[in-house]
Amino acid sequence: MGFVDLKKTLLVIPLYNHAATVAQVAAQALATGLPLLVVDDGSTDEGLQAVEHLQCYTLQLAENQGKGAAILAGADFAAEHDFEAIITIDADGQHDPADALLLLAKSEEEWPAIVIGARQMVQNTVPGASHFGRSFSNFWVRLECGADLPDTQSGLRLYPLAVLQFHRWSRRRYDFEIEVLVRSSWAGIKLTSVDVSVHYPPADERISHFHLGLDNVRLSLLHTRLVCRRLLPLPSRKMLPQEKKVRQKLAIGNPWTALKQLCQQHSSPFWLALAVWLGIFMGALPILAGHTVAIMYVAHRLHINMVAAVAASNFCMPPVVPVLCVQTGYFLQHGQLLLDFSWEKWLLEGHYRLLDWLLGSLVLGPLLGLVGGAIMYAAALHFKGMVQAKV
Repeated sequence: MGFVDLKKTLLVIPLYNHAATVAQVAAQALATGLPLLVVDDGSTDEGLQAVEHLQCYTLQLAENQGKGAAILAGADFAAEHDFEAIITIDADGQHDPADALLLLAKSEEEWPAIVIGARQMVQNTVPGASHFGRSFSNFWVRLECGADLPDTQSGLRLYPLAVLQFHRWSRRRYDFEIEVLVRSSWAGIKLTSVDVSVHYPPADERISHFHLGLDNVRLSLLHTRLVCRRLLPLPSRKMLPQEKKVRQKLAIGNPWTALKQLCQQHSSPFWLALAVWLGIFMGALPILAGHTVAIMYVAHRLHINMVAAVAASNFCMPPVVPVLCVQTGYFLQHGQLLLDFSWEKWLLEGHYRLLDWLLGSLVLGPLLGLVGGAIMYAAALHFKGMVQAKV
């Protein structure tokens, strides 16, 4: 695909009950020199009347369908009018529309790509829930598609129209913005970002239509679906070929040595700790003669450090961890430990011990993984500090 004519970019403001702020946002958007479309997603406060005096396009949806539906309606309008990209801007005044030009400049460097305006959330008025929500969302997107993005919840984004038209999107509300990132990445589209400013008014002046209960449930269901889909060994439909990644070499030998070497690399301490957790958890499971292959597969699919996961799983080699899991599982079922180590109990009743092992590993595996992950996190910080001190 060639480079887009960036003059054919349309600003799109999805609007839902923000009549008090949309006029100012629209006026600032028009000041960029780019054409503007305001999509009213079934508002009940007559928001479109607030922009009637401005030289912008407007589109009215008959009923509220969700932010994603408004964005897609804007994309359809843009395609009908021969635009090649859209930039979405929230109507609540959180973004500075002038920052849209930063997204345009970034897209000149990398096209086609989805460009996200990474909000610099340094104000004291930024809610703690917003910080947590962004970090939580970043984690899942990183797990699902491997893109390490600073702000996956920002509403200031540049979308090439070809990308939005490539898929049939299943989400229509706030969860649309996550689905479009992950599935576009699977299709080979680059996800990138540029730092932008953000304004959070005091809590008593802030208007948000994000429903903490319902929308978080929708997002949780979407992430569950995306992770499950990622774990399936099925190819994704490609719009562009993805860049080939350098394969990691598996460390065969002392796991302590392998993990120490990993600590000195550029991997994040958190993601190394997560890899260790995964390796220990899966290493504790009764996957007879298939632990390494299973761990390699899951780590690869979820973009987790494969070397760290496989190395950590070696700490679960028989007999200690499997016996502990069997004893834990037996205790959960019978309220006592299995102190009979006879041939009959451990071999002839092997199918019962496998069940004990499975139940015990589901309890003990995550706990041992937390311990190993915490040690790995501390070690990674220590070794990285030593490397930085030498530099």
